[in-house]
Amino acid sequence: MNATVVVIPTYNEVENIQRIIHAIFDLPIALDILVVDDNSPDGTAALVQQMMANIPELQLIVRDKKDGLGPAYVHGFTVALAKGYTYIFEMDADFSHPPKALVSMLLLLQEDKTDLVIGSRYKKGVRISQWPISRVMLSLGASLYVKCITGLPVADPTAGYVGYHKKVLKAIKLEDIRFKGYAFQIALKFWAWKEGFRIYEFPIIFTDRTKGESKMNSSIINEAIFGIIAMKWKSITKKKKKNE
Repeated sequence: MNATVVVIPTYNEVENIQRIIHAIFDLPIALDILVVDDNSPDGTAALVQQMMANIPELQLIVRDKKDGLGPAYVHGFTVALAKGYTYIFEMDADFSHPPKALVSMLLLLQEDKTDLVIGSRYKKGVRISQWPISRVMLSLGASLYVKCITGLPVADPTAGYVGYHKKVLKAIKLEDIRFKGYAFQIALKFWAWKEGFRIYEFPIIFTDRTKGESKMNSSIINEAIFGIIAMKWKSITKKKKKNE
């Protein structure tokens, strides 16, 4: 077992999963991959199982049903922590997150320059390829909304390409984060910040998927809008209780 693991949640990613696994293992760093599949009907898990026969660093969890991004990551992170990994990454299977950035992001953690590193689309301008302007504006608006509501000093709070030192995930009560969509990403960064951990944004070029379908929908957006307000209120009441 290596010290680093990349957790990849999947649902109907059979067109991407083999390519992304090979791209990650081709990097000049030692790491493992943990695929968390929500019982994809397209055979994603079966393909990963086939690959596992020749790749001992590849692991798979198959969940009973599609239950959202957040629960998949909580499951994956919990398993990764139990196994004793020091550095735990999350990334998508669709190549929107450039695998090569893992090398630099991991080095920042290994050299103790940060506790949490974000592959950021907005750290140095807008670094997005192949998104329509409407989607870019929606994402930028969401980032501004999150910063206004929470005060989180992060340019890309909804980013899903993140590396954690294990102490961050151990300090956050993962089981208490019930968000299913991208609000989960915001919550992890918010609570890490509240716990006083160092956050570093590493600029990447985000490229829209070319294969498979996006999982974005209106329920995910609504969860983020109202869930972030509830999360902020929870942090206020939590602080009040500590001061009483």
